[in-house]
Amino acid sequence: MQWLLLLILIPYLYIIFRISGALKRIKTFLPETEPGIFVSVIVACRNEEMNIPLLLADIALQNYPPDLYELIVVDDNSSDSTFKVASGFTGIKNLKVLKNNGRGKKKALRKGIEASTGKLIITTDADCRVEKSWIRTIASFQVENNPEMIICPVRLEGGKGFFSGFQELEFLSLQGITAGTAVSGNPVMCNGANLAFLKDIYTAYAGNLHNELVSGDDVFLLHSLKRDNRNKIDWIESAEALVITGASGTLGSFLQQRARWISKAGYYSDKYTRILAIVTFVTICLQAFLTAAAFFSPEFLMVFMAALLIKSVPDIMVLHNTTGRYNRKNLMKWFLPAQVVYPFYVLAIVFNSIRGRSKYSG
Repeated sequence: MQWLLLLILIPYLYIIFRISGALKRIKTFLPETEPGIFVSVIVACRNEEMNIPLLLADIALQNYPPDLYELIVVDDNSSDSTFKVASGFTGIKNLKVLKNNGRGKKKALRKGIEASTGKLIITTDADCRVEKSWIRTIASFQVENNPEMIICPVRLEGGKGFFSGFQELEFLSLQGITAGTAVSGNPVMCNGANLAFLKDIYTAYAGNLHNELVSGDDVFLLHSLKRDNRNKIDWIESAEALVITGASGTLGSFLQQRARWISKAGYYSDKYTRILAIVTFVTICLQAFLTAAAFFSPEFLMVFMAALLIKSVPDIMVLHNTTGRYNRKNLMKWFLPAQVVYPFYVLAIVFNSIRGRSKYSG
């Protein structure tokens, strides 16, 4: 009878196999035109005095004409010297450094976007690093393909050991889901650390961003655009359009970050996103149950091993594609231990999210 539990995996297998197939259709974007549009880069940050100089230096080295882009840094009530450090930077011609009138990243981003003059908005974070053709590549993609939103790649950069490898693998799996669903025309996720959209589109949908929450504007904007079928949402595949961000240094900060992410899931209105979340969560619960059952009852051991093998097949396909595209195939050595740990990690962040839900609302 316990073997019937494996039937629960069927919806997960169907969805992930389809995403894996979509990933195979990704083509690298190579700019063919000089875009010539004015771009506004928005960075909302808090207590980033150590990181912001590195990002500012990267932006100053962009090979996009200095007269055709601006950087707007919005300091969200920092208790360190973030505002002073950013204000004192002289390497960017059009640099604005503002203070958030309210509190929270979402309000800071809105202040920056409202103060912007560009047709195309690109958002990133203060702890990210970008290539010198970052602005040019994204702007070229917008001109050549005319999307209202461009979902751009993000890579996590960690250190050594299992904890770091686990973070990178998990992040790469999310990038695989992000890219695969976007390429198939049914996007479910994006990352504000590297996201581009037309300013007038943001203005039109700003009322749908759940202002009662301190974050989540990126995915809420995506779902609002997706709900209106007139809007075009594209994934850009390009090493030049990539941003790199650092992994969490401690388990506590890592779980807290993921808890913030998952705390917004209950507000998602997109049907496919909700289905994917439910199917994934049910699969994870099954995996956690079988792991515990196999530990206490030998008769479940074979079922556990079968479930682990079956679930691993589409997961490996997604990660094989994504680690290859990001030149991180060496991380696959952590795949098996990560598969065993993953369900308990997810349950931990769900618990952490429920416990701290009041902290993630306005």
